[in-house]
Amino acid sequence: MTMTVRRLTRAATAGLVAAAALTAAAHSAEAADTLGSAAAGQGRYFGTAVAANHLGEADYAATLDREFSSVTPENEMKWDATEPSRGTFSFGSADRIVDHAQSQGMDVRGHTLVWHSQLPSWVGSLGASDLRTAMNDHINGLMGHYKGEIHSWDVVNEAFQDGGSGARRSSPFQDKLGNGFIEEAFRTARAADPAAKLCYNDYNTDGVNAKSNAVYDMVKDFKSRGVPIDCVGFQSHFNSNSPVPSDYRQNLQRFADLGVDVQITELDIEGSGSAQAADYTKVVEACLAVSRCTGMTVWGVTDKYSWRSSGTPLLFDGNYSEKPAYDAVLSALGGSGDPGDPDDPGDPGDGTPSCTATYTRTADWSSGYNGQVTITAGGEPISSWTATVTLPAQQSVSALWNGTPTWSGNVMTVRPSWNGTLAAGASTGFGFTVAKNGSDAAPVIGTCTAS
Repeated sequence: MTMTVRRLTRAATAGLVAAAALTAAAHSAEAADTLGSAAAGQGRYFGTAVAANHLGEADYAATLDREFSSVTPENEMKWDATEPSRGTFSFGSADRIVDHAQSQGMDVRGHTLVWHSQLPSWVGSLGASDLRTAMNDHINGLMGHYKGEIHSWDVVNEAFQDGGSGARRSSPFQDKLGNGFIEEAFRTARAADPAAKLCYNDYNTDGVNAKSNAVYDMVKDFKSRGVPIDCVGFQSHFNSNSPVPSDYRQNLQRFADLGVDVQITELDIEGSGSAQAADYTKVVEACLAVSRCTGMTVWGVTDKYSWRSSGTPLLFDGNYSEKPAYDAVLSALGGSGDPGDPDDPGDPGDGTPSCTATYTRTADWSSGYNGQVTITAGGEPISSWTATVTLPAQQSVSALWNGTPTWSGNVMTVRPSWNGTLAAGASTGFGFTVAKNGSDAAPVIGTCTAS
């Protein structure tokens, strides 16, 4: 679709988008609050990362459309996806996400224009002069295609090293163009779409440390010299080894005090149950305490498609059921979900035990693979669980751990060996080794039942 056609299409569908927004507002006024509507009540957005190839899955699309007010393409706007050959742009998958978001009245964050990773091979082969031209052409080509349609762009992503040095990361841009490439990218982006918010985005900058200090100094310098930067993104990937920092809010605030907005851009927190819920609450409360924290984005809709799926880091489990972390976020945003809905057996407080089962392939080799099934209790404690695994006809299980199997044909029913008792929202699991016998197909995980 050409830029001209997209602009004509955007004008033609403006009424549809407005109608969708009005419909969503009316729905949220009648029903229990959602993440997006609750955040809007606080003057913020609540978004998620979206993969175009999942939009055809009914539960994925329904959860996305119901709960979120902003989307970020996971990979579809990165350089390798949009300009695989120099000067030849490909927007099909990204257009699908943008068009879907517009049809639902959602904002779009653009991710990302200049990044050291997911570059097509031709970029790294360029000399300095050609690379500068290619970088600016890429920014103009991508932003020009979506001019007026993207709320915020991650102009430069992850340009600083981890560790204690605060140094710039080695990349084709840094190594050949020097420190000035970031400023040049922002100036080019401002000219390409003056209405879009321009952000710098990075990870492990959530607390005050050498890396965040280096980013802070860059932003302070940019603001003092009139370099066009509007916002800073904090990815906020947390787990037990990298918990929510105690100075998280203070760090967000010091950046906001420089005169930029702050956004939580890729939030996920590994864990389960009340501990995970408490950590999500800390993040939301920190954003709400900083007036220039304009919104939050979780990095994915459902645990089963997360890049950290084994850590169950998101707000919806693999069956799209709301986790305790969801309820905590909704409550922190001032929402009023209905935990006592008798039609939802997974809701906390209704007294009905429930569980979900999600599958991950944890290792793979030519003749076999290892699989892991994660069992997560619903809103009530459980004393036992049962899950089924249906294997392709050719495959066979050679080992299983943390569960007790029985067989009926190629259907394996697994019950706990020692790990049947779970607190509300807590997780356990079992693993198995499979001989492929010529078939690489994934097993089918059945419904989890609990007592």
